[in-house]
Amino acid sequence: MATETEVGELLHQRGWRTAFTVAGRVNAWAELVNAVEHGYDSDIYAYTDDLYCRNWLHEAWLLLDEHLVQLWTPQIKALDERYRAATVDDDGQALDRFHRRPGPDLWWWRRHPRILTGDLGRSLRSAGAVGIDPDPA
Repeated sequence: MATETEVGELLHQRGWRTAFTVAGRVNAWAELVNAVEHGYDSDIYAYTDDLYCRNWLHEAWLLLDEHLVQLWTPQIKALDERYRAATVDDDGQALDRFHRRPGPDLWWWRRHPRILTGDLGRSLRSAGAVGIDPDPA
């Protein structure tokens, strides 16, 4: 198992755009979860790009020292639960119209925000997503 720095460098060598840190990716996941809970206001492409912070954490967990995994897992699990509560499971049908699902074990790609607003909401509705519209026209 590897340290956080080693994992960041290894994943960067495997194709991630930079040597991310666990703290940085957990913070990015927290920001995305918060945005989804309140109505994500960017477009589908920014949303799918933002989801990759959770992919990074998934990959890192397979490589990190057990101590780091134990340290960060409670916070990630809490964020995961908040994300599940703020999203709808549609087996990835809506997102798949815009971005190929990366893998079957990446459950966050099989969900879409419950609050459908702005550009993201319009895109997901056009793909058949059903949710809450906080700004009905």
